[in-house]
Amino acid sequence: MHKNGMKIRKITKAVGISRNTVRDILADGGELSLAPRADKIMPDDAVLADLYKQCSGWKERMWEKLQDEHGVEIGYSTLTRKVRELGLGQKPRAAKVDDEPGVEMQQDTSPYRVKIGSATVGVIGCSIYYRYSKQRYLKFYRAFNRFRMKCFFHEALMHFGHAAPTCIIDNTNLAVHHGTGPNAVMHPEMAAFAKRYGFQFQAHNLGHSDRKAGEERSFWTVETNFFPGRQFSTLEDLNTQAYHWATEIQANKARAKSGLIPAKAFEHEKAFLNKVISELPAPYLPHDRTIDQYGFVAFASNFFWLPSGARGDVKVLEYASEIKIFQGRRLLVTYPLPPDGTRNQIFPKDRPHIHYQPRGRDDRSLEEEKALRGVSPGVSAYLDFILKGTGALRHRHLRELHSLYRRLSPSLFERVVERAHRYKVDDVRALDEIARLLARDDAEFIADAPFDAGYEDREQYREGRVTDVPDLSGYEQLLEDSDG
Repeated sequence: MHKNGMKIRKITKAVGISRNTVRDILADGGELSLAPRADKIMPDDAVLADLYKQCSGWKERMWEKLQDEHGVEIGYSTLTRKVRELGLGQKPRAAKVDDEPGVEMQQDTSPYRVKIGSATVGVIGCSIYYRYSKQRYLKFYRAFNRFRMKCFFHEALMHFGHAAPTCIIDNTNLAVHHGTGPNAVMHPEMAAFAKRYGFQFQAHNLGHSDRKAGEERSFWTVETNFFPGRQFSTLEDLNTQAYHWATEIQANKARAKSGLIPAKAFEHEKAFLNKVISELPAPYLPHDRTIDQYGFVAFASNFFWLPSGARGDVKVLEYASEIKIFQGRRLLVTYPLPPDGTRNQIFPKDRPHIHYQPRGRDDRSLEEEKALRGVSPGVSAYLDFILKGTGALRHRHLRELHSLYRRLSPSLFERVVERAHRYKVDDVRALDEIARLLARDDAEFIADAPFDAGYEDREQYREGRVTDVPDLSGYEQLLEDSDG
């Protein structure tokens, strides 16, 4: 271009390099100099490898030590390039595994924040993925442990009926006893569990989550295709929708690039997989419990009634969705587990009426507090006063005050509470004396309520029939003194 008369400015614009570079090339006559740079200093590869180990891979510290201890002046970018060329600190690429039918399946978990009902809660998504056919099974848990992992595999493999001989997992301690990657030794319990279903666990190398790229891609699909536009009322509703999405919608949907339909591909892959025995018992956890004097067994913050009249110690076997209660080798009763979040409830709901509550039941006073706060702002303010710092006495105070509320007329009760609050009376039992004093002045008591002859059939009566009858003798004595 220069020989043809083109100016340096135009050459610079045409080839996209600086004017100085163009001038240097023209000065050299267009010949490329092969002579090494006179100031080029490159440390020995062994020295760099040793420094990399000493500095735990921190290149800036390597750069400082090269200058301070070895007297090597080298650019930082040159050092980092040399480290890359030597392959220091770079993990080897994960081994590429062809998508062959019946070779492997993959399992992994991933945390999510999901809106269930009106609250956003944390859940653990667990998925199993057949590498060849792209079939997947998805379920969510509030907490995930070894027992949940075994339950998940049982449900998924019973659904598909077949298992690949190898299941790729990460280095989770739920399955791995010690070691990592190819050197990982599985926990004997999990190795024996996998053997029953015709497969074995295999952990990938640390940092090689791309070894199960299909499973990782599944979780991305969950985030971008399953969650958007869906609403969930309960955890059970979430899992119902996840089951339908994974085993029906995604299973019959053609993949964009290959056109593969997982459900059809799985039918072909079955011939290469290990068939799972359908009669295998589901995993369970044993728990020791004692039947209380009222015939209840406490489990998972709820109470289960034993209609057989049995007493003594029992064994509760916890399954994924139910419990079985045994005494010795005799099955007493089977109960489905209540929905997630159920607490302090008695099962079954359709049991015959029982006069007593289970021993140890959390007898809260939420209904009493709600009723009292609805009386007037003055009563609500008094509640704030007496409940401050009460701790374990909170429920007793509320029940005693609610009992007084039911015995007095609304106007008299408000006057009693207003007087107690004014004089800072925090002993609820002292309110009886205040009521006596005020009643002595105007004899205002609760009016007679209309009598309903069928009161014994009411549910409230049956539930409260074991409550102690209130002592009204003090008020009767006041009436007699007033009449005298």
